[in-house]
Amino acid sequence: MLSKLQNVFNIPELKKRILFTAALLAVYRLGGHIPTPGVDVSALKSYFSQNQGTLFGLYDMFVGGAFQRATVFALGIMPYISASIILQLFGAVIPYFEKLRKEGEEGQKKITQLTRYGTVLLAAIQAMGISIFLQNLNAQGMSVVPNPGPAFLFMTVVTLTSGTIFIMWLGEQITDRGIGNGISLIITIGIIARYPADILNTLRAWMNGQFNIFQLIILGAVMLAVIVLVVLMTLGVRKIPVQYAKRVVGRKMYGGQTTHIPLRVNTAGVMPIIFAQSIIAFPGTLAALFPASEFMQTVRSAFSPGSPVYLVIYGLMIVFFTYFYTAIVLNPVDLADNMRKYGGFIPGIRPGRKTSEYIDRILTRITLPGAIFLAFIAILPDVMINRFHVPFYFGGTGILIVVGVMLDTLSQIESHLLMRHYDGFMKKGKMQSRTAR
Repeated sequence: MLSKLQNVFNIPELKKRILFTAALLAVYRLGGHIPTPGVDVSALKSYFSQNQGTLFGLYDMFVGGAFQRATVFALGIMPYISASIILQLFGAVIPYFEKLRKEGEEGQKKITQLTRYGTVLLAAIQAMGISIFLQNLNAQGMSVVPNPGPAFLFMTVVTLTSGTIFIMWLGEQITDRGIGNGISLIITIGIIARYPADILNTLRAWMNGQFNIFQLIILGAVMLAVIVLVVLMTLGVRKIPVQYAKRVVGRKMYGGQTTHIPLRVNTAGVMPIIFAQSIIAFPGTLAALFPASEFMQTVRSAFSPGSPVYLVIYGLMIVFFTYFYTAIVLNPVDLADNMRKYGGFIPGIRPGRKTSEYIDRILTRITLPGAIFLAFIAILPDVMINRFHVPFYFGGTGILIVVGVMLDTLSQIESHLLMRHYDGFMKKGKMQSRTAR
């Protein structure tokens, strides 16, 4: 393994890309500790400690704790992600955006430009909402904003919006000149930044007698098993064989080869959990804004993480959104039309409508275990924390993002190594990207 790691730095271009990526990620983490002017950070942390399981806590996880510290990167890259999701949904229902998706590179450039404009707009709106929220917030009698007013609102909106634009630029630079997907790596590094504190909390709990050594070993084994399961499900595909007919163009013959369509078991990725978390956390977030209402506090208790109502509704929502998002990102009719256009067919299946029905039937079947897997991974942290009193958050959205992004980044490094005839990380250098189609 050491020799294989050394191979990475034997390639000047790859070494330059990795160091460039590490430098920009370090800049991002540095900005995550620069506080927004005019905010009492200690009072804000006190509020967050009292309101776990709300949308604020979910948002804070994606920005690596920058939200509860009210830093200049408090919004993180989430406005960009939201804008991307909105445009992706538009592409499924609005003809103009569907046409852009099919225009190739030029259409993608237009979509990227629209995504940037949408990011700025959403960041400004969210920054205004956060600034008003902070200005009106009191934590245990302490005002989070000691000097509220129009000046604070304007300064906070400009600061947070500029922070998001800068993060978006960092992500694009990493994608173009570094290694891996920049936006995904920024989210991942924010999640990983919480792991050292989680490890320290676990060691403190063990030293205080909350765990014995046997329970600690069991906990480590469960975590390892979950990571292995996530890797297997992330890379799992169902291969549909495709045969291309021979065609004669001029004096050359094309086609005749056999290939396959890799349908991923987890086609929807992490998006169903994000959708479900955003909705299931809304009642608790709303109730937190009305602490004097007995009814709202009852609602908050029912929808608190770990409660039976929360777990059942959360799991069902994830299964629903898995099928919903899979139907958006993968259209069997388009697959069948593209195959017929290039002379491809599935052996034993007639081209056209029969092919799309066959692909849809297989996709429906393999999506069910993927949906159940996502529900299990999402519910696992709440069960571990509330039933087994584990002092940290493990599983859910975080582990799926980290594993998926790391696999994609390693596959890119693998490609650079194999192109220059170096041994890759995986056996025989056959690691395949999750994004391969």
